[in-house]
Amino acid sequence: MIALRRLAFAVLCVTPFLALHAQPKPQYEIYAIRYATVPGFAVSGLVEGADPSRKIDIAMMVWLIRGNGRNILFDSGFYRDQFMKQWHPTDYVKPSEAVARLGLKPEDITDVIISHMHWDHADGMDLFPKAKIWLQKDELEYYAGEAWQSRRTHGGIDLDDVMAAVKLNTQGRVGLVNGDAQEILPGITAYTGGKHTYASQFIAVNTAVGAVVLASDNMYLYENLEKHAAIAQTLDRDSNLRAQDRMKQLAADPRWIIPGHDPLVMTKFPQVAPGVVKIQ
Repeated sequence: MIALRRLAFAVLCVTPFLALHAQPKPQYEIYAIRYATVPGFAVSGLVEGADPSRKIDIAMMVWLIRGNGRNILFDSGFYRDQFMKQWHPTDYVKPSEAVARLGLKPEDITDVIISHMHWDHADGMDLFPKAKIWLQKDELEYYAGEAWQSRRTHGGIDLDDVMAAVKLNTQGRVGLVNGDAQEILPGITAYTGGKHTYASQFIAVNTAVGAVVLASDNMYLYENLEKHAAIAQTLDRDSNLRAQDRMKQLAADPRWIIPGHDPLVMTKFPQVAPGVVKIQ
């Protein structure tokens, strides 16, 4: 009898704990916001083995992830003058202003997840004054240190962006993601990607249809996935192909793997505002 009472007491103690940890993950809505276009970009610079004569007007996008009381950006775009002069983007809207299409102000953004430190993904991280910035610990440490010991190890990384990340870190506004399969926020998990940069990452977001994968530059175009072709700009093509294969395993369906620069994103999904489509 005493043993039964002890068992019943143990069950009563454990049940609330199990119930707490069995709660479903929050579900998010995801929007692609196109804030600029870089015209006439060579597809051979995006897809390994592509015809060098092919050109495409690539979409420059950030992704708003909304839900669970948060407004999260995946990647932050660019805004500094040097990139305007170098790339001559068209249809440009500053990323901190582009979020107004969804009724948001820069200070409404709670978090910014940076896929990697290239200028067109990380430059705008300091445009959102109340956001916590999330990036891979190894990515920040490398580009704030060892990468600058050689001229060949920081291509695409801008000094202003590195300094901005370091400054935000000193202000306690950077969350360092420590490696693979890390849940940054409830229902949003970061995975280490291919070697596009030293430690790039992509994310899987829980939505009403299951996991949606935001690939960023781990997959430039739908063509990369369809042809199982590595991105053309990678330090290790095999690591990129492995990342693509993993995305297929993680996503609820291959159509929920979203590339980083494909203009087709803006036609595959319903438009909810000028330059904005709802992915899920």
